[in-house]
Amino acid sequence: MAALQRLRRCHPTGIAISHLHTSSQASAKQHYKMLVLGGGSGGITMSARMKKMFGAENVAVVEPSETHYYQPIWTLVGAGAKTVASSGRSTASVMPSGVKWVKAKVQEINPDQNTVRTDDGNEISYEYLIVALGLQLHFEKIKGLAEGLHHPKIGSNYSVTTVEKTWKALQNFKEGNAVFTFPNTPVKCPGAPQKIMYLSDAYFRKTGKRAKANIIYNTSLPVIFGIKKYADALWEVVKQRDLRVNLRTNLIEVRADKQEAVFENLDKPGETTVIEYDMLHVAPPMGPNLVVKGSPLADDAGWLDVNKENLQHKRYPNVFGIGDCTNLPTARTAAAVAAQSAILNRTISKILNNEKPDKIYNGYTSCPLVTSYNTVVLAEFDYNLQPLETFPINQAKERRTMYHLKADLMPHLYWHGLLKGLWGGPAPYRKLLHLGMK
Repeated sequence: MAALQRLRRCHPTGIAISHLHTSSQASAKQHYKMLVLGGGSGGITMSARMKKMFGAENVAVVEPSETHYYQPIWTLVGAGAKTVASSGRSTASVMPSGVKWVKAKVQEINPDQNTVRTDDGNEISYEYLIVALGLQLHFEKIKGLAEGLHHPKIGSNYSVTTVEKTWKALQNFKEGNAVFTFPNTPVKCPGAPQKIMYLSDAYFRKTGKRAKANIIYNTSLPVIFGIKKYADALWEVVKQRDLRVNLRTNLIEVRADKQEAVFENLDKPGETTVIEYDMLHVAPPMGPNLVVKGSPLADDAGWLDVNKENLQHKRYPNVFGIGDCTNLPTARTAAAVAAQSAILNRTISKILNNEKPDKIYNGYTSCPLVTSYNTVVLAEFDYNLQPLETFPINQAKERRTMYHLKADLMPHLYWHGLLKGLWGGPAPYRKLLHLGMK
Protein backbone atom coordinates (compact mmCIF):
# COMPACT_ATOMS: atom_id res chain seq x y z
CA MET A 1 0.00 0.00 0.00
CA ALA A 2 2.87 2.39 0.84
CA ALA A 3 4.36 1.69 -2.56
CA LEU A 4 1.06 2.49 -4.28
CA GLN A 5 0.84 5.73 -2.34
CA ARG A 6 4.32 6.64 -3.51
CA LEU A 7 3.30 6.04 -7.11
CA ARG A 8 0.19 8.20 -6.73
CA ARG A 9 2.27 10.88 -5.05
CA CYS A 10 4.65 10.99 -8.01
CA HIS A 11 1.95 11.25 -10.68
CA PRO A 12 1.87 14.57 -12.57
CA THR A 13 1.08 17.55 -10.39
CA GLY A 14 2.45 21.08 -10.52
CA ILE A 15 6.20 20.69 -10.95
CA ALA A 16 9.09 23.04 -11.55
CA ILE A 17 11.01 22.03 -14.66
CA SER A 18 14.54 23.15 -15.47
CA HIS A 19 15.00 24.12 -19.12
CA LEU A 20 18.78 23.91 -19.02
CA HIS A 21 20.28 21.61 -21.60
CA THR A 22 23.26 19.38 -22.26
CA SER A 23 26.47 19.57 -20.21
CA SER A 24 25.43 22.21 -17.70
CA GLN A 25 26.16 21.68 -14.01
CA ALA A 26 23.44 20.78 -11.53
CA SER A 27 21.92 23.60 -9.51
CA ALA A 28 21.01 23.24 -5.86
CA LYS A 29 17.33 22.31 -6.19
CA GLN A 30 16.10 20.48 -9.26
CA HIS A 31 13.09 18.39 -10.12
CA TYR A 32 12.50 16.19 -13.15
CA LYS A 33 9.60 14.12 -14.28
CA MET A 34 12.04 11.40 -15.41
CA LEU A 35 15.51 11.08 -13.93
CA VAL A 36 17.98 8.61 -15.44
CA LEU A 37 20.99 7.52 -13.41
CA GLY A 38 23.92 6.54 -15.62
CA GLY A 39 25.01 7.54 -19.10
CA GLY A 40 26.11 4.12 -20.36
CA SER A 41 24.30 1.93 -22.86
CA GLY A 42 21.11 1.56 -20.83
CA GLY A 43 21.02 5.15 -19.59
CA ILE A 44 21.49 6.87 -22.95
CA THR A 45 19.13 4.46 -24.70
CA MET A 46 16.37 5.04 -22.17
CA SER A 47 16.91 8.80 -22.02
CA ALA A 48 16.36 8.92 -25.80
CA ARG A 49 13.16 6.94 -25.42
CA MET A 50 12.01 8.99 -22.41
CA LYS A 51 12.59 12.22 -24.34
CA LYS A 52 9.94 11.06 -26.79
CA MET A 53 7.60 10.11 -23.97
CA PHE A 54 8.02 13.05 -21.57
CA GLY A 55 9.62 15.82 -23.63
CA ALA A 56 13.32 16.69 -23.45
CA GLU A 57 12.90 19.41 -20.82
CA ASN A 58 11.38 16.88 -18.41
CA VAL A 59 14.25 14.38 -18.59
CA ALA A 60 17.70 14.50 -16.96
CA VAL A 61 20.66 12.12 -17.00
CA VAL A 62 23.22 11.98 -14.19
CA GLU A 63 26.60 10.91 -15.58
CA PRO A 64 30.10 12.16 -14.62
CA SER A 65 32.11 10.79 -17.57
CA GLU A 66 33.07 12.99 -20.51
CA THR A 67 33.44 9.96 -22.81
CA HIS A 68 30.95 7.23 -23.67
CA TYR A 69 32.42 3.88 -24.75
CA TYR A 70 31.04 1.05 -26.84
CA GLN A 71 32.57 -1.59 -24.61
CA PRO A 72 31.75 -4.74 -26.65
CA ILE A 73 34.42 -3.75 -29.17
CA TRP A 74 37.17 -3.89 -26.51
CA THR A 75 37.54 -7.62 -27.20
CA LEU A 76 38.85 -6.66 -30.64
CA VAL A 77 40.88 -3.74 -29.26
CA GLY A 78 42.72 -6.15 -26.97
CA ALA A 79 43.61 -8.26 -30.01
CA GLY A 80 44.74 -5.32 -32.15
CA ALA A 81 41.80 -5.54 -34.58
CA LYS A 82 40.25 -2.23 -33.49
CA THR A 83 41.51 0.91 -31.73
CA VAL A 84 40.45 2.35 -28.39
CA ALA A 85 39.68 5.61 -30.17
CA SER A 86 37.09 3.85 -32.33
CA SER A 87 35.27 2.67 -29.19
CA GLY A 88 34.61 6.10 -27.69
CA ARG A 89 32.68 9.26 -28.40
CA SER A 90 32.06 12.31 -26.27
CA THR A 91 29.17 11.96 -23.86
CA ALA A 92 27.85 15.30 -25.14
CA SER A 93 27.55 13.83 -28.64
CA VAL A 94 25.43 10.85 -27.54
CA MET A 95 23.27 12.70 -25.02
CA PRO A 96 19.81 13.28 -26.55
CA SER A 97 19.44 16.93 -27.55
CA GLY A 98 17.56 19.03 -25.04
CA VAL A 99 17.84 16.47 -22.27
CA LYS A 100 19.59 17.86 -19.18
CA TRP A 101 23.01 16.33 -18.57
CA VAL A 102 23.87 16.53 -14.89
CA LYS A 103 27.64 16.15 -15.00
CA ALA A 104 28.10 14.61 -11.56
CA LYS A 105 28.35 11.26 -9.83
CA VAL A 106 25.41 9.71 -7.99
CA GLN A 107 26.22 9.55 -4.30
CA GLU A 108 22.94 8.53 -2.69
CA ILE A 109 19.49 7.37 -3.77
CA ASN A 110 16.54 7.95 -1.43
CA PRO A 111 13.49 6.33 -3.05
CA ASP A 112 11.29 7.03 -0.04
CA GLN A 113 11.70 10.75 -0.69
CA ASN A 114 12.03 10.45 -4.49
CA THR A 115 15.41 12.17 -4.38
CA VAL A 116 18.98 11.58 -5.52
CA ARG A 117 22.07 13.28 -4.10
CA THR A 118 25.14 13.88 -6.24
CA ASP A 119 28.77 14.12 -5.22
CA ASP A 120 28.75 17.90 -5.64
CA GLY A 121 26.21 18.14 -2.81
CA ASN A 122 23.14 18.83 -4.93
CA GLU A 123 19.80 17.12 -4.53
CA ILE A 124 17.56 16.21 -7.44
CA SER A 125 13.96 15.09 -7.01
CA TYR A 126 12.02 13.02 -9.49
CA GLU A 127 8.63 11.56 -10.29
CA TYR A 128 10.04 8.53 -12.07
CA LEU A 129 13.52 7.06 -11.86
CA ILE A 130 15.47 4.75 -14.17
CA VAL A 131 18.60 3.24 -12.65
CA ALA A 132 21.25 2.30 -15.22
CA LEU A 133 24.44 2.55 -13.19
CA GLY A 134 26.17 -0.58 -14.41
CA LEU A 135 28.32 -2.78 -12.19
CA GLN A 136 31.60 -2.37 -10.34
CA LEU A 137 34.97 -3.81 -11.37
CA HIS A 138 37.08 -5.04 -8.44
CA PHE A 139 40.68 -5.41 -9.57
CA GLU A 140 41.67 -4.87 -5.93
CA LYS A 141 40.02 -8.11 -4.82
CA ILE A 142 42.78 -10.20 -6.39
CA LYS A 143 45.96 -9.88 -4.37
CA GLY A 144 48.70 -8.14 -6.34
CA LEU A 145 46.59 -7.48 -9.43
CA ALA A 146 46.17 -3.70 -9.12
CA GLU A 147 49.96 -3.27 -8.85
CA GLY A 148 50.54 -6.03 -11.41
CA LEU A 149 48.66 -4.13 -14.09
CA HIS A 150 51.60 -1.72 -14.17
CA HIS A 151 53.75 -4.59 -15.47
CA PRO A 152 53.94 -5.13 -19.24
CA LYS A 153 52.76 -8.74 -19.46
CA ILE A 154 49.30 -8.27 -17.88
CA GLY A 155 46.16 -6.81 -19.42
CA SER A 156 42.39 -6.78 -19.15
CA ASN A 157 39.80 -6.08 -21.83
CA TYR A 158 37.32 -4.98 -19.18
CA SER A 159 38.64 -1.44 -18.67
CA VAL A 160 39.58 1.37 -21.04
CA THR A 161 42.73 1.89 -18.97
CA THR A 162 43.93 -1.72 -19.34
CA VAL A 163 42.61 -2.97 -22.70
CA GLU A 164 45.59 -1.67 -24.69
CA LYS A 165 47.88 -3.48 -22.26
CA THR A 166 46.34 -6.73 -23.50
CA TRP A 167 47.40 -5.94 -27.06
CA LYS A 168 50.92 -4.98 -25.95
CA ALA A 169 51.25 -8.19 -23.92
CA LEU A 170 50.06 -10.18 -26.93
CA GLN A 171 52.57 -8.51 -29.24
CA ASN A 172 55.43 -8.94 -26.75
CA PHE A 173 54.73 -12.62 -26.05
CA LYS A 174 57.77 -14.77 -26.78
CA GLU A 175 57.16 -18.26 -25.40
CA GLY A 176 55.60 -20.07 -22.47
CA ASN A 177 52.16 -19.85 -20.91
CA ALA A 178 49.49 -17.43 -22.10
CA VAL A 179 46.88 -17.51 -19.32
CA PHE A 180 43.27 -16.26 -19.43
CA THR A 181 40.95 -16.09 -16.43
CA PHE A 182 37.24 -15.94 -15.53
CA PRO A 183 36.42 -14.74 -11.96
CA ASN A 184 34.29 -16.36 -9.29
CA THR A 185 31.66 -13.58 -9.41
CA PRO A 186 28.87 -12.42 -11.69
CA VAL A 187 30.33 -10.69 -14.76
CA LYS A 188 29.30 -8.59 -17.72
CA CYS A 189 29.80 -10.11 -21.15
CA PRO A 190 30.57 -13.61 -19.86
CA GLY A 191 32.03 -14.67 -23.19
CA ALA A 192 34.74 -11.99 -23.20
CA PRO A 193 37.30 -13.86 -21.05
CA GLN A 194 37.50 -16.70 -23.57
CA LYS A 195 37.12 -14.60 -26.72
CA ILE A 196 40.54 -13.07 -26.16
CA MET A 197 41.96 -16.58 -25.72
CA TYR A 198 40.76 -17.60 -29.19
CA LEU A 199 42.02 -14.36 -30.69
CA SER A 200 45.41 -14.82 -29.03
CA ASP A 201 45.63 -18.32 -30.47
CA ALA A 202 44.91 -16.86 -33.92
CA TYR A 203 47.49 -14.13 -33.43
CA PHE A 204 50.17 -16.59 -32.35
CA ARG A 205 49.47 -18.73 -35.43
CA LYS A 206 49.62 -15.69 -37.68
CA THR A 207 52.97 -14.57 -36.22
CA GLY A 208 54.59 -18.00 -36.04
CA LYS A 209 54.59 -18.17 -32.24
CA ARG A 210 51.91 -20.80 -31.70
CA ALA A 211 54.36 -23.72 -31.35
CA LYS A 212 56.00 -21.91 -28.44
CA ALA A 213 52.72 -20.99 -26.71
CA ASN A 214 50.82 -23.02 -24.13
CA ILE A 215 47.36 -21.44 -24.00
CA ILE A 216 45.47 -21.90 -20.73
CA TYR A 217 41.93 -20.82 -19.84
CA ASN A 218 41.18 -21.03 -16.11
CA THR A 219 37.53 -20.44 -15.31
CA SER A 220 35.66 -20.54 -12.02
CA LEU A 221 32.64 -21.98 -13.80
CA PRO A 222 31.82 -25.72 -14.01
CA VAL A 223 31.19 -25.33 -17.76
CA ILE A 224 32.90 -23.55 -20.64
CA PHE A 225 29.60 -21.81 -21.50
CA GLY A 226 26.19 -21.96 -19.90
CA ILE A 227 24.18 -23.05 -22.95
CA LYS A 228 24.94 -26.60 -24.07
CA LYS A 229 24.49 -26.03 -27.79
CA TYR A 230 27.20 -23.37 -27.84
CA ALA A 231 29.33 -25.08 -25.20
CA ASP A 232 29.57 -28.18 -27.40
CA ALA A 233 30.74 -26.04 -30.30
CA LEU A 234 33.32 -24.26 -28.15
CA TRP A 235 34.73 -27.55 -26.83
CA GLU A 236 35.29 -28.53 -30.45
CA VAL A 237 37.22 -25.30 -31.03
CA VAL A 238 39.27 -25.96 -27.89
CA LYS A 239 40.10 -29.47 -29.07
CA GLN A 240 40.96 -28.47 -32.62
CA ARG A 241 43.28 -25.66 -31.51
CA ASP A 242 44.96 -27.52 -28.66
CA LEU A 243 43.82 -25.14 -25.92
CA ARG A 244 43.85 -26.11 -22.27
CA VAL A 245 40.71 -25.39 -20.24
CA ASN A 246 40.59 -25.82 -16.46
CA LEU A 247 37.12 -25.59 -14.89
CA ARG A 248 36.42 -24.49 -11.29
CA THR A 249 39.83 -22.79 -11.18
CA ASN A 250 39.87 -19.26 -9.76
CA LEU A 251 42.62 -16.61 -9.79
CA ILE A 252 43.41 -15.41 -6.25
CA GLU A 253 46.84 -13.76 -6.55
CA VAL A 254 49.18 -12.23 -9.11
CA ARG A 255 52.93 -12.06 -8.46
CA ALA A 256 53.89 -9.80 -11.32
CA ASP A 257 57.55 -9.50 -10.35
CA LYS A 258 57.90 -13.30 -10.72
CA GLN A 259 55.36 -13.59 -13.56
CA GLU A 260 53.31 -16.01 -11.49
CA ALA A 261 49.55 -16.42 -11.09
CA VAL A 262 48.06 -18.31 -8.15
CA PHE A 263 44.81 -20.22 -8.57
CA GLU A 264 42.51 -21.98 -6.12
CA ASN A 265 40.64 -25.19 -6.85
CA LEU A 266 37.02 -24.34 -6.04
CA ASP A 267 36.12 -28.01 -5.65
CA LYS A 268 39.00 -28.67 -3.22
CA PRO A 269 39.20 -25.83 -0.69
CA GLY A 270 42.76 -25.01 0.30
CA GLU A 271 44.34 -26.49 -2.83
CA THR A 272 46.24 -23.94 -4.90
CA THR A 273 48.32 -24.01 -8.09
CA VAL A 274 51.01 -21.57 -9.22
CA ILE A 275 51.38 -21.00 -12.96
CA GLU A 276 54.19 -19.02 -14.57
CA TYR A 277 53.09 -16.85 -17.48
CA ASP A 278 54.52 -14.83 -20.31
CA MET A 279 51.11 -13.23 -20.85
CA LEU A 280 48.17 -12.91 -18.46
CA HIS A 281 44.69 -11.65 -19.31
CA VAL A 282 42.49 -11.09 -16.26
CA ALA A 283 38.74 -10.72 -16.11
CA PRO A 284 38.46 -9.02 -12.70
CA PRO A 285 35.93 -9.86 -10.00
CA MET A 286 32.77 -7.79 -10.40
CA GLY A 287 29.92 -6.79 -8.14
CA PRO A 288 26.92 -4.50 -7.79
CA ASN A 289 27.17 -0.76 -8.14
CA LEU A 290 28.10 0.55 -4.70
CA VAL A 291 25.47 3.30 -4.64
CA VAL A 292 22.72 0.83 -5.50
CA LYS A 293 24.09 -1.64 -2.98
CA GLY A 294 23.90 0.99 -0.24
CA SER A 295 20.34 2.01 -1.05
CA PRO A 296 16.87 0.61 -0.24
CA LEU A 297 16.62 -0.35 -3.92
CA ALA A 298 19.02 -3.29 -3.56
CA ASP A 299 18.26 -6.95 -3.06
CA ASP A 300 20.17 -8.96 -0.45
CA ALA A 301 23.16 -9.31 -2.79
CA GLY A 302 23.29 -5.60 -3.62
CA TRP A 303 21.79 -5.63 -7.12
CA LEU A 304 18.83 -3.45 -8.18
CA ASP A 305 15.76 -5.48 -7.26
CA VAL A 306 13.47 -5.45 -10.29
CA ASN A 307 10.65 -7.57 -11.65
CA LYS A 308 12.32 -9.82 -14.20
CA GLU A 309 9.36 -9.61 -16.59
CA ASN A 310 8.77 -5.85 -16.82
CA LEU A 311 11.88 -4.22 -15.16
CA GLN A 312 9.82 -2.29 -12.61
CA HIS A 313 11.25 -2.19 -9.10
CA LYS A 314 9.65 -4.75 -6.80
CA ARG A 315 8.99 -2.30 -3.95
CA TYR A 316 9.09 1.19 -5.48
CA PRO A 317 6.69 1.31 -8.45
CA ASN A 318 8.03 4.63 -9.81
CA VAL A 319 11.55 3.16 -10.06
CA PHE A 320 12.84 1.05 -12.95
CA GLY A 321 16.10 -0.57 -13.90
CA ILE A 322 18.02 -1.69 -16.97
CA GLY A 323 21.29 -3.40 -17.73
CA ASP A 324 24.19 -4.55 -15.61
CA CYS A 325 23.07 -2.99 -12.32
CA THR A 326 19.94 -5.14 -12.08
CA ASN A 327 19.38 -8.61 -10.63
CA LEU A 328 17.83 -9.89 -13.87
CA PRO A 329 18.94 -13.54 -14.09
CA THR A 330 20.42 -13.31 -17.58
CA ALA A 331 23.83 -12.60 -19.09
CA ARG A 332 24.78 -8.92 -18.85
CA THR A 333 25.39 -7.75 -22.44
CA ALA A 334 24.65 -4.80 -24.72
CA ALA A 335 22.24 -7.05 -26.64
CA ALA A 336 20.34 -7.63 -23.40
CA VAL A 337 20.06 -3.85 -22.97
CA ALA A 338 18.69 -3.57 -26.51
CA ALA A 339 15.99 -6.11 -25.70
CA GLN A 340 15.26 -4.66 -22.26
CA SER A 341 14.95 -1.09 -23.54
CA ALA A 342 11.86 -1.85 -25.63
CA ILE A 343 10.22 -3.77 -22.78
CA LEU A 344 10.97 -1.02 -20.26
CA ASN A 345 9.70 1.65 -22.62
CA ARG A 346 6.41 -0.24 -22.91
CA THR A 347 6.23 -0.80 -19.14
CA ILE A 348 6.62 2.91 -18.37
CA SER A 349 4.13 3.88 -21.07
CA LYS A 350 1.52 1.55 -19.58
CA ILE A 351 2.13 2.78 -16.04
CA LEU A 352 1.75 6.41 -17.14
CA ASN A 353 -1.68 5.44 -18.43
CA ASN A 354 -2.58 3.63 -15.20
CA GLU A 355 -2.50 0.32 -17.05
CA LYS A 356 -0.82 -2.95 -16.23
CA PRO A 357 2.43 -3.70 -18.10
CA ASP A 358 1.67 -6.20 -20.82
CA LYS A 359 5.03 -6.95 -22.47
CA ILE A 360 7.19 -9.61 -20.85
CA TYR A 361 10.97 -9.74 -21.01
CA ASN A 362 12.03 -13.34 -21.56
CA GLY A 363 15.66 -12.79 -20.60
CA TYR A 364 16.87 -12.46 -24.18
CA THR A 365 20.60 -11.84 -24.39
CA SER A 366 23.31 -12.46 -26.92
CA CYS A 367 27.01 -13.17 -26.86
CA PRO A 368 28.91 -13.05 -30.16
CA LEU A 369 31.68 -15.51 -29.29
CA VAL A 370 34.67 -14.36 -31.33
CA THR A 371 36.73 -17.45 -32.17
CA SER A 372 39.26 -15.88 -34.57
CA TYR A 373 39.92 -12.68 -36.51
CA ASN A 374 37.17 -13.60 -38.96
CA THR A 375 34.76 -16.01 -37.23
CA VAL A 376 32.07 -15.79 -34.56
CA VAL A 377 29.66 -18.22 -32.91
CA LEU A 378 26.55 -16.11 -32.30
CA ALA A 379 24.97 -17.27 -29.04
CA GLU A 380 21.44 -16.02 -28.32
CA PHE A 381 19.40 -17.35 -25.42
CA ASP A 382 16.81 -16.64 -22.73
CA TYR A 383 16.25 -16.92 -18.97
CA ASN A 384 15.92 -20.69 -19.30
CA LEU A 385 19.31 -20.96 -21.03
CA GLN A 386 17.57 -22.10 -24.18
CA PRO A 387 18.77 -20.89 -27.59
CA LEU A 388 16.64 -18.04 -28.91
CA GLU A 389 18.17 -17.57 -32.31
CA THR A 390 17.47 -14.95 -34.95
CA PHE A 391 18.82 -16.43 -38.15
CA PRO A 392 17.57 -19.53 -40.02
CA ILE A 393 20.97 -21.20 -39.75
CA ASN A 394 22.96 -23.12 -37.15
CA GLN A 395 24.38 -20.25 -35.08
CA ALA A 396 26.63 -22.62 -33.13
CA LYS A 397 28.79 -22.87 -36.25
CA GLU A 398 31.73 -20.46 -36.66
CA ARG A 399 30.85 -17.98 -39.40
CA ARG A 400 32.49 -15.05 -41.16
CA THR A 401 29.16 -13.26 -41.55
CA MET A 402 28.67 -13.26 -37.79
CA TYR A 403 32.15 -11.82 -37.32
CA HIS A 404 31.23 -8.90 -39.58
CA LEU A 405 28.00 -8.52 -37.63
CA LYS A 406 30.06 -8.21 -34.45
CA ALA A 407 32.95 -6.11 -35.75
CA ASP A 408 31.34 -3.84 -38.32
CA LEU A 409 27.55 -3.76 -38.23
CA MET A 410 26.86 -3.81 -34.50
CA PRO A 411 28.94 -0.70 -33.69
CA HIS A 412 27.01 1.22 -36.36
CA LEU A 413 23.66 0.03 -35.02
CA TYR A 414 24.79 0.93 -31.50
CA TRP A 415 25.78 4.54 -32.23
CA HIS A 416 23.07 5.34 -34.76
CA GLY A 417 20.24 3.08 -33.60
CA LEU A 418 20.26 1.89 -30.01
CA LEU A 419 21.54 5.09 -28.38
CA LYS A 420 18.95 7.11 -30.28
CA GLY A 421 16.12 4.88 -29.13
CA LEU A 422 15.57 3.70 -32.71
CA TRP A 423 16.70 0.09 -32.38
CA GLY A 424 15.98 -2.68 -29.94
CA GLY A 425 13.26 -5.09 -29.03
CA PRO A 426 12.72 -8.61 -27.72
CA ALA A 427 14.88 -10.03 -30.55
CA PRO A 428 16.98 -7.06 -31.70
CA TYR A 429 18.92 -8.88 -34.43
CA ARG A 430 15.72 -9.90 -36.20
CA LYS A 431 15.66 -6.57 -38.00
CA LEU A 432 18.84 -7.64 -39.77
CA LEU A 433 17.18 -10.55 -41.53
CA HIS A 434 16.37 -8.41 -44.54
CA LEU A 435 20.12 -8.07 -45.11
CA GLY A 436 20.12 -11.70 -46.22
CA MET A 437 22.76 -12.77 -43.71
CA LYS A 438 23.59 -16.48 -44.04
